[in-house]
Amino acid sequence: MADQPAAIIPAATVVVMRDRPNGAPELLMLERSAAMSFAGGALVFPGGRVDPGDRALAEVGGADDPEDAAARIAAVREAIEEAGIALALDPMPDAAALVKVRAALHEGMPFGEALDRAGSGLALDRLVPFARWLPLGLPHRIFDTRFYLARAPEGATPSVDATENSRLFWATARDVLDEADAGRATIIFPTRRNLERLALFGSFDDAVADARAHPVRTITPHVEMRDGAEHLCIPDDLGYPVTAERLTRVRRT
Repeated sequence: MADQPAAIIPAATVVVMRDRPNGAPELLMLERSAAMSFAGGALVFPGGRVDPGDRALAEVGGADDPEDAAARIAAVREAIEEAGIALALDPMPDAAALVKVRAALHEGMPFGEALDRAGSGLALDRLVPFARWLPLGLPHRIFDTRFYLARAPEGATPSVDATENSRLFWATARDVLDEADAGRATIIFPTRRNLERLALFGSFDDAVADARAHPVRTITPHVEMRDGAEHLCIPDDLGYPVTAERLTRVRRT
């Protein structure tokens, strides 16, 4: 019997950015626990799969695009669960309330109920669509991931969850790329391409302007033969400065 194609899993990722008085903005990065089956040990942005509860909450809100709304909700929820940082909430919970929301989520409480208890609600328009990636041809899990931009709240003090992730830090996109190029960090193909694009921006507002100038079109990398070698490639009209990498150098999962 032929192998069945892997199921496509809706997911969401949020690029949390904080401006600096001088220099490029910093991004919130997580290091995946080495034991994780997907991207173990790699540096990633906060995010994860869209849960049924995210879809249910999107339907309650009556969103025009329920799939996008569910992904935005997942991005907000995952940022709290993984990094203890509140995004796109109104009013923003104080530190003590955020700790309670995070603990409730880890205990399995529905996100909507946890927000109600904290006296907070969703403000999903604060997330800016940036990209959508759907890598195919992988041996197991295939994620259809929507990327969003979010400004870091003033005074935010994120903390790692120490389960799926082992480390959390702020760094510029260029610094993360340099660490990977020096062999001191690992990043998978979509993360690298997005970091290269993010390294072009001098501020969060610059990133937002670029995101709005380019349509969010689903990116499915494909293999092409170039200069006698196979390269993994993406479209060249979506704002990415690097659109191909030799396949032998790529880490995809």
